[in-house]
Amino acid sequence: MTDEQEIRGLWQTMAEAWALGDAGKFAGVFSEDADFVNVRGEEQAGRAQVEAGHAKLFETVYRNTHLVPDVRLVRPVADDVCLVHVTSQVMPAGVSTHAQALVTRRDGEWSIAAFHNMIPHR
Repeated sequence: MTDEQEIRGLWQTMAEAWALGDAGKFAGVFSEDADFVNVRGEEQAGRAQVEAGHAKLFETVYRNTHLVPDVRLVRPVADDVCLVHVTSQVMPAGVSTHAQALVTRRDGEWSIAAFHNMIPHR
């Protein structure tokens, strides 16, 4: 499997976890020390906070929804570091997002080290 396929697989795992409402699996694609900024500009430091934040979402507003990601760009910026752009739909909620992520490889495994998500102005 190529690096790009492995990186795209992170978002496939996120989509699978979202459909299951499994915040632990969702957060599992993030590095332990990830920096995450959600669509409201709230910062979450570390995988545990990403998991806790998504557990609340999956129990409430995004219960019984699914994520449809479209990885638009995977661009290497240094050894073991890629910039990723992803647009996503949360269905049937009808929410569209655009995320920019920094993905790094540590100990042979790719994970999301930094993630900034936003809702585009239309």
